Amino acid sequence: MPKTSARLLALLSLLQARRDWPGALLAERLEVSPRTVRRDVDRLRELGYPIAAVKGPDGGYRLGAGADLPPLLFDDEQAVALAVALQIAATAGAGMEEAAARALTTVRQVMPARLRHRVDTVRVTAVARPATGTEPQVDSGVLVALSAAVHAREVLRFDYATASEPRRVEPHHLVTWGGRWYLVAFDLEKDDWRTFRVDRIVPRVPTGPRFRPRELPGGNVAAFVADRFSGGSGGWPCTGEVILERPAAEVSPFVRDGIVEELGPDRCRLVLGSWSWPGLAAAVGRFDAAFTIVGPPELRAACARMADRYAGASGTDGS
Repeated sequence: MPKTSARLLALLSLLQARRDWPGALLAERLEVSPRTVRRDVDRLRELGYPIAAVKGPDGGYRLGAGADLPPLLFDDEQAVALAVALQIAATAGAGMEEAAARALTTVRQVMPARLRHRVDTVRVTAVARPATGTEPQVDSGVLVALSAAVHAREVLRFDYATASEPRRVEPHHLVTWGGRWYLVAFDLEKDDWRTFRVDRIVPRVPTGPRFRPRELPGGNVAAFVADRFSGGSGGWPCTGEVILERPAAEVSPFVRDGIVEELGPDRCRLVLGSWSWPGLAAAVGRFDAAFTIVGPPELRAACARMADRYAGASGTDGS
C-alpha cells in the first residue's frame, strides 16, 4: 500500500477513536508535520468524510456525521462484534432480516481471512420457543418511530390492536422479551405503567409534548420487565395455587414462570400466574389432571364459569 494511503487509513482510524484531536497530537502520532495532517484531512473530506476543524488554543479536528455513510474502519474486535450483532439482528423479528443478512455478507467479504474464520465459527440460530409458533414480525419503521419518541421524551399516541380507543403514553424503553418487541411506557389514561406489544402498535403523528421521565418501578428496565413477565411479586395480575394430581417431574417442564413443589410421588403444588382469571383456569386445566384449588376465590369462580362454558359446549348440563 502506498505510504500516503496507509497514512490516510491511520488518520481515519484515530479520528474514529475519540471525539476531538488536537492537530499537533495527530501529527505526533502519525510522525508527520501539521501541514501534512491538514493535507490528509482535505483528502479525506474529498472522499466524503465530514471532518470539522475545531477551534481552540491548539486547534484540531473532529469526525462528524454526514449525509451519506462513508467507508468505515474497524479493529479486529469491533469487526467480529459487528458480524455477531448482524447475525442476531437477522433473528430479531424486526422486519430487517434481509437487510441484516446483506450487511453481514458485505462485512464478511472485506474481512481478512483470520477474522472471517473467527466469524464463521460463531453461528447464531433462531430457535422458537416450544408451542409458540412463528412470532409476529415488527415493522422496522414502527421501531424507528417508537425509538425516536423514547429518545426525544415526547408523549406518544397510537392505535392498539386490542383497544377501541387510541392510547396516550409516555414512552420510556423499547425492549425484547421472549422473541417479541415491547414498549415500556406510562399510560396517561390508566395512570399506571404498561407494556405494549410493538406488533400491535400503529403510531399516530405528530407526537405530543415533551415530558420529564418518571422513575421506573424496580429501579431499571431489566428488573421491571423481568418482574412484569415472570410472575414475580407485582408481576402477573392474577396468581393462584392448586394441588395437581400429577408428578412434579411431569409438570415442571411445562411451567416456565410458575413454581412447582413435589408433595408425593403423584401429587404436586403449582403456583401459576396469568393476565386473567379465566386464562389461569385454562392454564391449570391443560395439565389434564384432577386438581384441588387452594386459592384465591377468584380462581374458584373462574373455574366454575369455565366448567359451565365447557358443559354447554359439550351438550351436557355439567352434572
